[in-house]
Amino acid sequence: MVLSVYKIDGTDSGKQVTLDERVFGLTPNDHAIYLDVVQYLANQRQGTSKTKDRSENAHSTKKLGRQKGGGGARHGSLKSGIFVGGGTIHGPKPRCYWHKLNKKVKSLARCSALSYKAAENAITFVEPFAMEAPKTKEFMQILANIKAGDRKVLFVLPSNSNNIFLSSRNLPNVNVITVDEINTYAIMNANSLVLVDGVQDILSSRVK
Repeated sequence: MVLSVYKIDGTDSGKQVTLDERVFGLTPNDHAIYLDVVQYLANQRQGTSKTKDRSENAHSTKKLGRQKGGGGARHGSLKSGIFVGGGTIHGPKPRCYWHKLNKKVKSLARCSALSYKAAENAITFVEPFAMEAPKTKEFMQILANIKAGDRKVLFVLPSNSNNIFLSSRNLPNVNVITVDEINTYAIMNANSLVLVDGVQDILSSRVK
């Protein structure tokens, strides 16, 4: 697939890029995408939620009533989960949600996601550019010029640019990352991809 590279004013630069079929032309593997997205979301979880059970709850240990003859069930402590203020029954405990996924599966998932976007014609290339200062309005105009500002956009840079990142930070539908941070979830969560020229070569060099 051959795509044109645009300038930030929306005009065609005259340059074209040929997408690597190993990255953008695969038959997508849906199961690999599923595994990678599940792993990514699981690894974002802190796993610090916790409730107190009856052994940890601070309450009186006085017996509530006589053992027999009360006309109801036997109750030994207000810490029981059946009472208001008692311990939580089967509540969450701190745990680690992290799990591993093979590198080749992650690579297949990432390339499958990129192949989906290529098949949907949802990839736009722009020339490398720099911003002298963080200007959200200026960045919004760039997105409007290349017709990528009306939906969720994943903007991928070859290397970190603090001014571009700060310019996009207040835009809820725009996610600016470097090529080192690109992942399957970010790709699938976006409606369109804007790649700065040079990103495709880095992605191709990492496919084995």
